[in-house]
Amino acid sequence: MTSRATSAPPKRAPIGRRPAADAASVWVRRADEPTAAPKASIYTARLTVDVTPALRGRIKIEAFKRSTTAAEMLREVLEREYPEDAP
Repeated sequence: MTSRATSAPPKRAPIGRRPAADAASVWVRRADEPTAAPKASIYTARLTVDVTPALRGRIKIEAFKRSTTAAEMLREVLEREYPEDAP
């Protein structure tokens, strides 16, 4: 009968803390982060509405003419039609 030698599990070297990022690296990485519009942070619910391609096109063209986004324009329409203080 042969006895198998049980070997101890290999010891792991402790991992140190990650070095602090220098100011230049932080500044460069900050440029990669998307910047949210101030108003966008208050909108937390998403609404999906099915429209015809023709209506979608008209909405996008009108938003372009007004130098705004379709989302912002539609938010204004919804706020006007459904004000917060409505009974």
